Amino acid sequence: MGVRRALCLVAALAALAAPALVACGPARDAKTVSMRMIGGPPNATVTVDDVFVGTLDVVSARGVAVAPGSHRVSVEAPGYLPWDKVVEAKEGATPLRLDVQLVKVPD
Repeated sequence: MGVRRALCLVAALAALAAPALVACGPARDAKTVSMRMIGGPPNATVTVDDVFVGTLDVVSARGVAVAPGSHRVSVEAPGYLPWDKVVEAKEGATPLRLDVQLVKVPD
């Protein structure tokens, strides 16, 4: 096989593979919704869909980006009753704002 023919074959294979490579990569326009939280205690742990995202003070300061759709948000701290809520993140809507004040476990 001549060099020119081999180069043409490589170019053709690359052109065929290019759309597949683009399709497998991350979405270019991945949409997210900002979720902000306030409350206490500051050292409470925050999970979204059973994934730890940080402590309440960090999430309050930085926020969390979530994909549009339903998400289960849980906040827990030792000595406090847990807080749990399913929220709906809507694309194009204002940021979600959650006020979380954990209640101490009664003696």
